[in-house]
Amino acid sequence: MPESRIHNVPPNPPLIAIDARLVYGSSTGDSTYWTSLVQQLRREPGEFRYALISDCPAPDGWIDSKECRWIHAPARNRRLWSLLTLPLMSRRLGASAVHVQYSMSPLINRGGITTIHDVSFFIGPEWFPARDRAILRKSVPSAARRAAAVVTVSETSRREIEQFIPAARGKTTATPLGCPDWIQRVPRLEAARFVAEKFGLTEPFALSVSTRWPRKNMNLAVNAMRDVPLDLVLTGKAGWGDEAAHPRLRTVGYVDTQSLCHLYSAATMYLCPSLHEGFGIPVLEAFRCGAPVIASNLGAVPEVASDAAELLDPRDEPAWTSAISRLSADASKLDELRERGFAREREFSWDKTARATRAVYQSVIERNL
Repeated sequence: MPESRIHNVPPNPPLIAIDARLVYGSSTGDSTYWTSLVQQLRREPGEFRYALISDCPAPDGWIDSKECRWIHAPARNRRLWSLLTLPLMSRRLGASAVHVQYSMSPLINRGGITTIHDVSFFIGPEWFPARDRAILRKSVPSAARRAAAVVTVSETSRREIEQFIPAARGKTTATPLGCPDWIQRVPRLEAARFVAEKFGLTEPFALSVSTRWPRKNMNLAVNAMRDVPLDLVLTGKAGWGDEAAHPRLRTVGYVDTQSLCHLYSAATMYLCPSLHEGFGIPVLEAFRCGAPVIASNLGAVPEVASDAAELLDPRDEPAWTSAISRLSADASKLDELRERGFAREREFSWDKTARATRAVYQSVIERNL
């Protein structure tokens, strides 16, 4: 076991070990989940203690508390870390439960909890490179079989996990997510000035935010807007697969939080054409910032958006072209969707997510007594 920073802690309350490698990581959905969950768990200490175990040192500004400590446990590589370092460190610390994501070491034989965001690798195998698909299809069902509990992010995902992974039936809990704290609305005129200065966006534009993987279906948005008098702005990291293009498409890559909030707040509308989502945090982000949403009617997006968005088949390009054209010319409808989005976003919170997650921890610990 590599030398690590270990703190002497009392035996009670129970200690939960968390794989913290994605906490305060780059702005992806998985990183948002772990960062927001940990932040909320820290706000309500007492019921449990938490050991955030990572192969990286604590992030700048991190302050340990009696209830929540960052444990730096390095390893030669990430595979060995997952297989050996995390379970052995958790055992050494006396953890009552270990919370990981997707795959789980065979050495976690009691109190293992895995978060499975979705099983899109079963639903749409063509959306994944062959190697990634093979690893996920083998490792995730294996983790679900060994886990004492499975956590997921929507009722849609819970049903799909139990459909494709029979071992998860009866032990999977949905803990719907919220909009991250760092996403905040900006007044529209201020937002418009910011995006004009930083990105040169002086015309009305539609926005879409995500890593550009085939599952995100960005080509549908690009093609649907060829004859629409709006720019299309795509943020996020490049993924894989062919990408469509047209003269009014703007790809701005990864943007910081300040820029993202201004883009959401200045956008005429937000597009979510994904073929499948386990939840869809960017929909809530758009709602909070006042961007009217046109979204896919597949996966968990309808569960998140409800009647606050226009929901369309993400394989029907003409329907998207028609809806974008119609809404961009209808200010009253955009205002209506904007107000519905504000109300819908307020129905979700990380407080609810953390409360449901703590209930899973308590259930696992009680079963192991």
